[in-house]
Amino acid sequence: MKVKSFVVILVCTLLSYAQASTLSDVRKKGFIACGVSTGIPGFSNPDRQGNWSGLDVDVCRAVAAAVLGNSEKVRYIPLTPKDRFNALQSGEIDILSRITTWTHSRDTTLDIIFTGVSFYDGQGFMVRKDSGILSPNDLDGAAICVQQGTTTEQNLADYFREHELRYQPVTFASSDRAINGFKAGRCNAVTSDLSQLYAQRTKLESPKDAVILPSVISKEPLGPAVRQDDMQWYNIVKWCLFALVNAEELGVSSQNVDEMRKSNKPVVQRLLGVNADTGRAMGLPSDWGYEIIKQVGNYQEVFDRNVGKDSELQIERGLNSLWNNGGIMFAPPLI
Repeated sequence: MKVKSFVVILVCTLLSYAQASTLSDVRKKGFIACGVSTGIPGFSNPDRQGNWSGLDVDVCRAVAAAVLGNSEKVRYIPLTPKDRFNALQSGEIDILSRITTWTHSRDTTLDIIFTGVSFYDGQGFMVRKDSGILSPNDLDGAAICVQQGTTTEQNLADYFREHELRYQPVTFASSDRAINGFKAGRCNAVTSDLSQLYAQRTKLESPKDAVILPSVISKEPLGPAVRQDDMQWYNIVKWCLFALVNAEELGVSSQNVDEMRKSNKPVVQRLLGVNADTGRAMGLPSDWGYEIIKQVGNYQEVFDRNVGKDSELQIERGLNSLWNNGGIMFAPPLI
């Protein structure tokens, strides 16, 4: 009996080890499989040549820079909300970086784990400028376009039930179809995370004719997720995200990272792998943080070029400002 028990334990241990090998699998195939959206400007969107860009894309690029030394070694897998979790669970992708909200049910029932928050968001509404609608309460009895299979759909139902308002949901399988329904006049408003609404407004023939209401009805912490069976990979993705944020706080950017390697600040030295090897515990080179910042930038650079002041979306930092600059974005210390 003892021998049988030992064999069972040994087999389970070996199976667990075999499943928990994302880092070695990634290095063997030479790229990271990154699950992204089917096309949301500012977050994950391909151009006409098939080149992907966006905040979520840059998260995967950061991991590729740290793990493979090259931020371009990423294969992007477009996924619908319905397919995204199955793709991660099955091993089709290594990282899900697709404007996905961190929730209790997803964290506890899907065998996935979120690695942090890359964008603090909230659900809102977009309406026609001449509609006279100024707040969600003005939507009593309205038809509302919404993407099915998302937290957006549930939040919409919860809000209208709580406030004893009536509405007619007009559901679509994708965010593009939802915005097309709005354009076609099938609904009075379209609801989604504010980030998506800003992105979708750019697709309208006349973006200035639509307004995004200032009120939000939910909190939506968006971030990358990985499988729960590989703590090493979880730590890698988590700390690659944290490296972007810590770099901004420390004033290290893609423009000055080489000069900052000469800094006498211990925390900067740790981040850039100068006098400390913070990568060893994760199975990474000592300069993993340097490669991320050199090739991708810090969080401010990522934010500004994709969704902020240097982008078409022009989203203000708001909650996504650093904790010491009026926001709630921060990363644990690298120590």
